[in-house]
Amino acid sequence: MEHEADIAATAAGATLGRRIIVAAFDGWNDAGEAATSAVGLLLANGAYEPVVSVDPELYFDYQYTRPTVESDAAGRRRLRWPEATLHRPVNPRPGQTEFWVLTGVEPARAWQAFAAEFVDAALREDITGFVTLGSMMADVPHTRPISIFAGSDNEALRGALALERSSYEGPVGVLSVLGDAAEQAGIPSASLWASVPHYVAGHTPSPKATLALLDRLEELAAADVPRGTLAAEAATWEATIDAAASDDDEMREYIRQLEQARDTVDAPEASGDAIAQAFESYLRRSDGRGKDERGR
Repeated sequence: MEHEADIAATAAGATLGRRIIVAAFDGWNDAGEAATSAVGLLLANGAYEPVVSVDPELYFDYQYTRPTVESDAAGRRRLRWPEATLHRPVNPRPGQTEFWVLTGVEPARAWQAFAAEFVDAALREDITGFVTLGSMMADVPHTRPISIFAGSDNEALRGALALERSSYEGPVGVLSVLGDAAEQAGIPSASLWASVPHYVAGHTPSPKATLALLDRLEELAAADVPRGTLAAEAATWEATIDAAASDDDEMREYIRQLEQARDTVDAPEASGDAIAQAFESYLRRSDGRGKDERGR
């Protein structure tokens, strides 16, 4: 079978194959809504249908992630429960890379069972690669390109796609659990994390970070990735922050300091591991509530 050949080629070296799950979840691993906006754009720019949705009673804590009430087109009120769903593309083009989308709310419990549900579905559907997307608040300026940490525990992928191997040890989130479960099942996995300026990450969506994630996903998958109007939205986002900073001397000075630090990291003489080291430093700034996990 074609997809079996893809899996064999992936295991030998070095690509994510032609059927790739891209996963992102609402929650602390989604600073500036950058990761979920990225998978949302994939869904919005193609025809998709659900493959697997988990039972919310098994995985969600409703005191933490509450159901919401809303009205439908006919004015009827109904409850919407937290969910996580794997979507597949409808009528994909032969020979083209297929992006499957896994998204929803990060579960509160039974993470091994949660991961197993989706990895089992991935195996049934001949998925050949797994990419998790996350975004983290970081000490970076909004005026510079968004840094993306691209990592993998798969040696073949690291060598072929120039990915890092994280040396982080400590608490992890569900993205790491899913990536590990995929690897254990023989599906090569990678993770992409965007660094979002902390001084804006909690206040507004960050289209510049979303754009950076999709740019890096396109490189990893060697396939076209839709971006919609993200370039214009990113420019507007940056201009809006510039305008806000122009009236605040303290904020301008702080951004200037961040720019100097970032330019040092990006200088030609800087170590090639500089971004990875900054990523590891961020991981270790734990507040004891699980906010220190950004990859594996």
